[in-house]
Amino acid sequence: MTMPYVYWLALVSTLLVVLERLVPWRTEQRALREGWIRDLGFLAFNGHFFSLWTATLNGALAVAAARALDDWGVRPHASPVSGWPFAAQFVVLLVVSDFLQWCVHNLLHRVPWLWQFHKVHHSIDTMDWIGNWRFHWFEVVVYRSLLWLPLAWLGASGDAVMAAAVIGTFWGELNHANVDTGLGALGVVLNSPRMHLWHHDASGEGAPAKNFGVIFSAWDFLFGTAYWPRDR
Repeated sequence: MTMPYVYWLALVSTLLVVLERLVPWRTEQRALREGWIRDLGFLAFNGHFFSLWTATLNGALAVAAARALDDWGVRPHASPVSGWPFAAQFVVLLVVSDFLQWCVHNLLHRVPWLWQFHKVHHSIDTMDWIGNWRFHWFEVVVYRSLLWLPLAWLGASGDAVMAAAVIGTFWGELNHANVDTGLGALGVVLNSPRMHLWHHDASGEGAPAKNFGVIFSAWDFLFGTAYWPRDR
């Protein structure tokens, strides 16, 4: 996973473009819909430039926090995860980070002032892969601010962090993509375009807000926020 994230972003996005052409869910949907150039700008800024800036800032904060904890006699990175094999680190990081994102996503809907930022993402009226990147830059600040400390304490390797980031990017784009897949029985564990479409439903059917999962739908089924009428 030594390839820089921006190349993974380009590779994943290209894959989703191809999948939307090969196996479209809504065949009448135009390939180049209105507003795609604007969303390309969101992709470039939120997916690359701003993420790099905030990652650098978070890295500096993490170093400062580790030094402060060490000065107070609290051992940083007390988690045993850093000594585990790559595969185990990756799985733990993926599950923990996705659960934390589920929690933050809940906050974005339930805290009124946070919703003022998150509603930019819900201005999407045609779902496709690039719509995943239409969100206010402040969301990056919120997610990174609330996630970096607990994830830093896991002490996972850089390769595991990169692998989890790439899978998260793929699943985020897939959830918004016009791709004909519902994952069958795996839908109660993993999120899919068919389930996430209901998260963007503005009618209020099922709940004012539902289906907060990014990679794992299991959190929604576990905590009662799942809504997926599979017959429709």
